[in-house]
Amino acid sequence: MKFRRSERLIDMTNYLLEHPHQLVPLTFFADRYSSAKSSISEDLAIVKETFEQRGIGTLQTVPGAAGGVRFFVKVSEEESKPFVEKLCGMIAEPDRLLPGGYLYLTDILGDPAIVQKAGKIIASAYADSNIDVVVTVATKGIPLAYAVASQLNAPVVIVRRDSKVTEGPTVSINYVSGSTKRIQTMVLAKRSLAEGAKVLIVDDFMKAGGTVMGMMNLLEEFKAEVAGIAVLVEAEKIKERLVDEYLSLVRLSDVDVKEKRISVHEGNFFQKINEVRSVLK
Repeated sequence: MKFRRSERLIDMTNYLLEHPHQLVPLTFFADRYSSAKSSISEDLAIVKETFEQRGIGTLQTVPGAAGGVRFFVKVSEEESKPFVEKLCGMIAEPDRLLPGGYLYLTDILGDPAIVQKAGKIIASAYADSNIDVVVTVATKGIPLAYAVASQLNAPVVIVRRDSKVTEGPTVSINYVSGSTKRIQTMVLAKRSLAEGAKVLIVDDFMKAGGTVMGMMNLLEEFKAEVAGIAVLVEAEKIKERLVDEYLSLVRLSDVDVKEKRISVHEGNFFQKINEVRSVLK
């Protein structure tokens, strides 16, 4: 069956968006649409230009007989900033306050549209980092970790508080919580990570960074390389931050329980990304 160019472009775009970071041979598209490779190359050039103009992502061309194209997500700052501003507004709603000064974020982390968008933005920062695994702890951050991983074509590994019989032999460590200073335990199945894996740590909320530091210490037991740390929300007024290098989309500045006021603003994401870009220039 012969496809018109418009049909090829729509289907090709959809396929690439659904298979990020996967190398797709030109022969695959040529066979799929019964078209010459030269026509496929022209189509891909159009898709690449559109992706980059719209701030969706880019296509990497791999030459050679075993080559092809690979889609990397790249969300533009013009598109990301309004989303982060909207997210700040949602988190700043007074009715999110819970007893003890905690915030209710379950609805946000349970909204597929919000989580997928946040995942794309975070993934765009690590699109060129060749991430092997996305690691998170067994909390509300799991949906965000999967959203990021889906854009990086990487599996998700979940660090747990206790061992499960179904996971076989495990490695466990004790760590000190950065905010409560309590000793807690982290467990990870030995089969979860290959030695030397390049890891991206993703979490929903970070105070002093004790949990993240605990994950980093646990990953050392696997000789894994931590390529980055990304969180949805970070608390700003912390006496001692245990983690220095990380990305955050939202920064929680202050919580006034008496006045029912939550001060929230943009995290360090755009600042960090722009710093990297200026160095590369």
